[in-house]
Amino acid sequence: MEPDASIETSSMIRVAVIPISDVTPLLFREYAAMLLRHHTVSLNSISSFYTEHQKSPFAHQPWESGSLRFKFILGGSPPSPWEDFQSNRKILAVIGICHCPSAPDLRSVVDQFTAACKTYSSSLVQRCFAFCPGDSQLEDGSVKGSNLILFPPADRQTQEFHMQTMVQDIAASLLMEFEKWVLQAESGGTVFKTPLDSQASLSSEEVIKAKKRRLGRAQKTIGDYCLLAGSPVDANAHYSTSLELTRLTADFFWYAGAMEGSVCALLMDRMGQKDPVLEDEVKYRYNSVILHYRKSFIQDNAQRVSPLSFELEATLKLARFLCRRELANDVVELLTATADGATSLIDASDKLVVYVEIARLFGELGYHRKAAFFSRQVAQLYLQQDKKFAAISAMQVLAMTTKAYRVQSRASIGPSNDAGQTHADGGKVHHHSIVSLFESQWSTLQMVVLREILLSAVRAGDPLAAWSAAARLLRSYYPLITPAGQNGLFNALVNSAEKLPLGTRCSDPALPFVRLHSFPLHSSQMDIVKRNPAREDWWAGAAPSGPFIYTPFSKGEPNNSNKQELTWVVGEPVQVLVELANPCGFEVMVESIYLSVHSGNLDAFPVSVSLPPNSSKVITLSGIPTKEGLVLVPGCIVHCFGVITEHFFKEVDSLLIGATQGLVLSDPFRSCGAAKLKHAHLPSITVVPPLPLLVSHIAGGDGSVMLYEGEIRDVWISLANAGTVPVEQAHISLSGKNQDSVVTVASETLRSALPLKPGAEVTIRVTLKAWQLSKTDSDAAASKGMPGSSVRQAKDGSSPLLLIHYAGPLTTPGEPETVSAPPPGRRLVIPLNICVLQGLSFVKARLLSMEIPARIGEACSMQAQLERGNTEQVNSSERQADRLVKIDPNRGSWGLRLLELELYNPTDVVFEAGVSLDMENTNNQENLSDNISAEYGEPKTRIDRDYTARVLIPLENFKLPVLDGSFLGNSSQNNGTSGSRNNSFSEKNIKAELNASIKNLISKIKVRWQSGRNSSGELDIKDAIQAALQASVMDVLLPDPLTFGFRLAKTSSDDINVDSDVTSCESGDSIIAHEMTAMEVLVRNNTKEAIRINLSIACKDVAGENCMEGDKATVLWEGVLRGISMEVPPLEEVKHAFSLYFLIPGEYTMLAAAMIYDANEVLRARARSDALDEPIFCRGPPYHVRVSGTR
Repeated sequence: MEPDASIETSSMIRVAVIPISDVTPLLFREYAAMLLRHHTVSLNSISSFYTEHQKSPFAHQPWESGSLRFKFILGGSPPSPWEDFQSNRKILAVIGICHCPSAPDLRSVVDQFTAACKTYSSSLVQRCFAFCPGDSQLEDGSVKGSNLILFPPADRQTQEFHMQTMVQDIAASLLMEFEKWVLQAESGGTVFKTPLDSQASLSSEEVIKAKKRRLGRAQKTIGDYCLLAGSPVDANAHYSTSLELTRLTADFFWYAGAMEGSVCALLMDRMGQKDPVLEDEVKYRYNSVILHYRKSFIQDNAQRVSPLSFELEATLKLARFLCRRELANDVVELLTATADGATSLIDASDKLVVYVEIARLFGELGYHRKAAFFSRQVAQLYLQQDKKFAAISAMQVLAMTTKAYRVQSRASIGPSNDAGQTHADGGKVHHHSIVSLFESQWSTLQMVVLREILLSAVRAGDPLAAWSAAARLLRSYYPLITPAGQNGLFNALVNSAEKLPLGTRCSDPALPFVRLHSFPLHSSQMDIVKRNPAREDWWAGAAPSGPFIYTPFSKGEPNNSNKQELTWVVGEPVQVLVELANPCGFEVMVESIYLSVHSGNLDAFPVSVSLPPNSSKVITLSGIPTKEGLVLVPGCIVHCFGVITEHFFKEVDSLLIGATQGLVLSDPFRSCGAAKLKHAHLPSITVVPPLPLLVSHIAGGDGSVMLYEGEIRDVWISLANAGTVPVEQAHISLSGKNQDSVVTVASETLRSALPLKPGAEVTIRVTLKAWQLSKTDSDAAASKGMPGSSVRQAKDGSSPLLLIHYAGPLTTPGEPETVSAPPPGRRLVIPLNICVLQGLSFVKARLLSMEIPARIGEACSMQAQLERGNTEQVNSSERQADRLVKIDPNRGSWGLRLLELELYNPTDVVFEAGVSLDMENTNNQENLSDNISAEYGEPKTRIDRDYTARVLIPLENFKLPVLDGSFLGNSSQNNGTSGSRNNSFSEKNIKAELNASIKNLISKIKVRWQSGRNSSGELDIKDAIQAALQASVMDVLLPDPLTFGFRLAKTSSDDINVDSDVTSCESGDSIIAHEMTAMEVLVRNNTKEAIRINLSIACKDVAGENCMEGDKATVLWEGVLRGISMEVPPLEEVKHAFSLYFLIPGEYTMLAAAMIYDANEVLRARARSDALDEPIFCRGPPYHVRVSGTR
């Protein structure tokens, strides 16, 4: 049997193409390629070379439409024993190819060609083509008249034209030779025999049969030559005659051959046209052919050569003619019958050809698995031969079956799509891709195929193919392979690698399994922000890049979970975590592994790793970006088992998903004990130009700053530019919790240092103030039961963060300006790690009130001196008094309100606490009458460990000089008068003003402490003071509606002798018994409305009894002391004069009181009165009077 057999094969002229002399294989294939193009030569193109010596036997030669067909056989072929039966099997022409530069002696070339042609006795035409002859060879006349044809050196087109001419000459010569042969066959007595007739001894009966059959066989052979000559009509006539003769003589074998020839003539006559009628005719005739080939195998020929191969060949020809999807059932039936018959073939080469043709036809139908099955049968036949070339053929055939069995090499698939995967895929793994890679139900068969490929590759001496097969077998089917089998594959990998040159690459990875673990990001990579050059705050609205769904700096922008972007910077190292798994029973030594970067803008650094049996390991792979643009990292390059392979992350992801769906045998990572890892997607990685890189360092160490509660300390932060471009823009801001603990930041220092060049450094100062610990933390300190125990903040993230947004130049140095986006900026996050320790603690606060009566003589003295401008003595007197006790000019008495603070020291250090009052001038409050700015402090109080101390804070100086309704709205609402309240003051405004006043009061009270030389701070007591003052805030802040004062009145004698009056006032004992003493009572209105009052004056003795009434009265008076009606203008004072006559020296007390009529809401709120018609009583403080007996 012959390969590539078809119905049209009977019309093809076989031409042997053989190399002559020392022509290299490469040149031989190049020259033969020019010849193979001319496999069909039309009859009208050879008319110029054709000469009719006598009348042609081809009466119906189609010169206009006919053609001669050639089948060039490179290297020639041995003669076939069936040449008489089928003339197309004969080598009818021989063409030699010679390269003249390698064969200078043309005579020798002619002799060699003549000797080679003797092998082909059936050849009718011989030509030797000699290419590229030299000048001397062209002039050599010794080869003239021979079959040597010289092709002078010329361009390709000229040589091809020359070749076409020579082929046409050969075609014409063959046509004339066919005519001669046919004429001789018709007149001669030629005997046609086949191996069926050529047994050792023929009986006389068989000889007689042969003579009778000669005519039928001759007609069949003449028909064959008519087909070869391109005359199907003449051929059909001879075939018809042969069919009649062979049928009469029962020559079934030749009858079948004639029938085959008639089908070929029919198709040639139709010029390749096909229709259902023609197909049915061909099927009918070929079924007859198959039947008669089968009939020729009779009992008489049982011991002779079997015609089974011709029967199978005819079946294959019919199957090839019908081979299309519409007739698939008929073709499958024919091929199945052929496969069954092939088992009876004796010749292994025939069986090989049958399986090859069956596999091809199944492949053309699209039945790839059936084609793969018969291809494996072909490979088995090759492997039965102990030859290297047979093993190579087996390996090549098996390689064609790998696609059908889903075990193909990655090299046969083509460029991998994994390399071009982008983030737009979102890491999706499609189901069909999993099935195409792994089908567990085919595992056993797939393993057998790969084992056969490995065996054939080893026999063929192809170490790379052997390594690839062993790698695929081990990687895909390790769970089904015993430990001994795994070690055998390991040895196969090692042995194959030893035969390969260093640095050999293979497209099929072996072990280990590599999957993407994560992209660990350095803070410099996460804190890259987009830059908006159109805004001054260029960082606003741009969240830093990074893998986090939420960051506290994102300002609430919506997050897109599908958007995975990563930014790398040119020149800055990057890292990728990958996980390796070795699920086999031997150690895997990875000589090197590094990132595979197809974009070419990353320098990856290799690392080596050893994986023990059945183990997994997470390693870090690093690299440095070298150029801007997108970075594609589809996998890793692994140098293991002596060969370099590329491992794609997507393939392993497909394998793992297939394992969860039962499509893959096992999960290599879970079998190694690795933790279940969430699928990591490949982000879109962009490389940006070089950026500045600020590195921070806190003076004294980057650890926590230990501060006591309220302690104030300066921290120095050093900023160095570790990048390669300068910092040209920088902005400092705060974030996180307890931002109030950052008092000041020296932003001007950083701005003044811009541009900060690479390697430059700047130091900025940050002033910190420790916050107050919560009650929970304080209780935790107390629960330890240890003196001086400290408490750290229990909650993480309680410290503030210092944010520095900075950026480099808007354009990359050395590159022209473009309209593309400017290089991004960066954000430096500096945690101000503050560890707050419990320090001086506040225990409680309470409000104290005390009254010290004033003396009328002293008040007069001071008032007189003030009126005369003599302030020196007043100041001296003031300095003699305690600095915290201040006279109230409105009340005229020494009344005090003090705030007592109790402090406790639970630490191991000693504190010195001091209280100060900051009296600041606030021009924006028109109700402050005195514009003063002073600070009054007391000596510092030492508080030892586990001791308590109390400090006093005077509050008299915080009293407002004017009683205004805006501060009483809340109280008036409580006493039921909200309906008549002034509508201009809303409740919210009233509360806000009141709270503002309280806060203003509290902000002026400072409790500062110091411990040692460098530790100082301020105690946070705002909340405690506010709680202490909340109930009595109106008494502290607001004055009384009316204030009363007494003074000695001036007489006419005082005007005459001023010095004596001054002396009497200054003496302190200016009131003498038994003398009439003139006095004045001063009534001041502290409101903004006039007040009508009924004033009363009383005098009491030392026992507290009224001394001006009754039988035992000791004081006489002149003037009105009761029922004094007067009206006091707003914010002014009025005086009422009277005289007293003291009968008995001693200590007396003067009291003034007034009944207020028609009180408004402000007065009722201040007096806390609920009744609308009830008068308000207002009493002044007591004034002491010392009466002397004699002057």
